[in-house]
Amino acid sequence: MLTRRVFQRMVMPALASLPTLAAVAFNEAASAAPVRSSLPLVMLDPGHGGMDPGAIGVSGTFEKYIAINTAMELRRQLLATGRYRVAMTRTRDVFIPLDQRVVDAQRNGASLFVSMHADAIANPAVRGASVYTLATHPSDAQSAMLAQSENAADRFASGQAGAPSAAVTNILASLVRRETRTESALMQRAVVDSLARNVPLLVNPARHAGFIVLQSAEIPSVLVEMGFMSNRADEAALRQPAHRAVVAAALKGAVERYFTAVATGAPLGG
Repeated sequence: MLTRRVFQRMVMPALASLPTLAAVAFNEAASAAPVRSSLPLVMLDPGHGGMDPGAIGVSGTFEKYIAINTAMELRRQLLATGRYRVAMTRTRDVFIPLDQRVVDAQRNGASLFVSMHADAIANPAVRGASVYTLATHPSDAQSAMLAQSENAADRFASGQAGAPSAAVTNILASLVRRETRTESALMQRAVVDSLARNVPLLVNPARHAGFIVLQSAEIPSVLVEMGFMSNRADEAALRQPAHRAVVAAALKGAVERYFTAVATGAPLGG
């Protein structure tokens, strides 16, 4: 089993060689020196941003705004508990490359990584939230297309910074440890259970695919699709602060259940 010490010796030098992209966007999480504390750090990752709007809803809503507004509300709710520190890969409308988001979480010593999105597909009738973990082989065709779409966000970095080498990407992908995968699946279950109480879910909402932002060897990570921008009902709901607060509250509850389960070794509560 890969140890944290081996990871730091083998992988962190490669990660440190990635461009900081200061010319692309100011990133509060990356620019500040990591702050250590006994409180666990939750890294929130609002998808897309800046020149990358993400999915565009049926009435023209940009996914990037839904993602950051919900993440900001989730940050507020988590900090209000006094039990967590919270960092964000972006706190304003800027573009952050996918690999850089992973690096930020690693450098800041995050205990949990939650990437937040809102999908769009060709079928406008499909709606509901879903939660993804990392896997080499996707759980279904729709998940494969979603991962391909989300991973294509780095096309916006073209001409601004060199892409990370294939070696670095392969290191990240290959060193995802069994413990990390297990804890990611635990968080996935907690999110699905929490969302199910007040938010419509996609059929078979616990899914997996090869998302770049989930390729951390040390940090349990999930990607939450809060709904479909291509569905009129989902988009209308996500435009409302009250609904985003409900989604954030469900995610906060999932975070609390996850850390309780990890700390005690007990199964997730109902």
